[in-house]
Amino acid sequence: MADQNNKKLVAEITSMDEDFTQWYTDVCIKAELIAYSHIKGFMVIKPYGYALWENMQSLLDKRFKATGVQNVYMPMLIPESLLAKEGELVNGFAPEVAWVTAGGAEPLTERLAIRPTSETVFSDFYKDDVHSYRDLPRLYNQWCSVVRWEKETRPFLRSREFLWQEGHTIHSTKEEAEERTQQMLQVYADFLGEDMCIPTIKGQKTEKEKFAGADATYTVEALMHDGRALQSGTSHFFGQKFSKAYDITFTDKDNQLKYVWQTSWGVTTRMIGAMIMVHGDNYGLCIPPKIAPVQVRVIPIQQRKEGVLEAAQGITDALKNAGVRVELDDSDKGPGFKFAEQEMRGMPLRIEIGPKDLEEGKCVLVRRDTREKIECAIADVATKVNELLPAIQKDMYDRAKAHLDTHTFAAHNKEEFIENFKETKGFVKAMWCGDRACEDAIKEEYGVTSRCMPFEQENLSGTCVCCGKPATKMVYWGRAY
Repeated sequence: MADQNNKKLVAEITSMDEDFTQWYTDVCIKAELIAYSHIKGFMVIKPYGYALWENMQSLLDKRFKATGVQNVYMPMLIPESLLAKEGELVNGFAPEVAWVTAGGAEPLTERLAIRPTSETVFSDFYKDDVHSYRDLPRLYNQWCSVVRWEKETRPFLRSREFLWQEGHTIHSTKEEAEERTQQMLQVYADFLGEDMCIPTIKGQKTEKEKFAGADATYTVEALMHDGRALQSGTSHFFGQKFSKAYDITFTDKDNQLKYVWQTSWGVTTRMIGAMIMVHGDNYGLCIPPKIAPVQVRVIPIQQRKEGVLEAAQGITDALKNAGVRVELDDSDKGPGFKFAEQEMRGMPLRIEIGPKDLEEGKCVLVRRDTREKIECAIADVATKVNELLPAIQKDMYDRAKAHLDTHTFAAHNKEEFIENFKETKGFVKAMWCGDRACEDAIKEEYGVTSRCMPFEQENLSGTCVCCGKPATKMVYWGRAY
């Protein structure tokens, strides 16, 4: 009966090998992360999905604050005239901007944009807030939502409203701003690797792919289970474009009036999508212990039998006292359904205890990532769980890193480049001349984009895989979400 219930629940999600896109959507819904709203592209993030975001937010926020960043909040509406001051930014976002044109029954004299990003409002604020070098640097971040009117939407990966953080810092020197840009990219790489078990490639975006208005954009790129890339965090060096457009000046130590140097950096709920697609399987989610809303679910078997429910409660209490996020499933559902639900929702461990286990003074621990069963004395359960959770965290990262490594290929010439994208799924490293025409041609012919120019450069050959001219950079290419 237990196996039948398990199969029934699993049958409600499409096999990832059959249709990865549908598998992803099924998992988002069946694991109760999201629900659809009445407005296309706007999703409801349900309690379990939001608990994931809260844990991620908490861990990231601590990392930010360790570097001196403070949280603020800026208005969500931006006057059109303010948005238009930096032309490159407004042109880049114009097709995606949602506008407010009336307040109540009264038409507005000027349209107000619902923020697609907040460089403009931060810049407008900074110009009046900063006067002297003593006021610098300003290291601010806000947690908020933004609206971008995307044509094609998918839960977490691309929605019209999404949650994110956006850091906006200003500095007295170019060197300090560039250092902050790189520092925050490393914060993202460390968070993704250490907390979310997602290895990434760090590098710089090409001119074509960089953020509108930035002098340079740096990125961390992750590889999903299906071999597609996902841009998982970006950090931008703006130079003085915005400070000159919005007149953000300060009096320096030499008593000269100067423009500030600016950065911006952000990650979004897209990271939840990355976690699903890197770690999930045909049983549902598989969540790294550090970000799991529930790290352990305790499931009593034949809970009406004498002493079983009490023993399950005792295990739950012991784990709570040991600092574990634990939940007791004492519902009247069958054990098979409970097991399948725990697996679908990706809880890292479950603990099973029934009458026979109780007689022998033991319980059974089941890892979500490997489905391995481990017997443990009831008296030792808290110690064992606190050994297993870090082991699961490490093993999940190692498997994701092995997948990245085995799905990264090198192309030394055009023939190898073409063959790689015909036969394989993943990243392809190849040399590029730096000409945008070649980058456009590669996208047009093969449906792949430049993901980044990695900081760790390799000289695979002396010529561009597209035109054969002398190469200037080694680039990671791939099909992306």
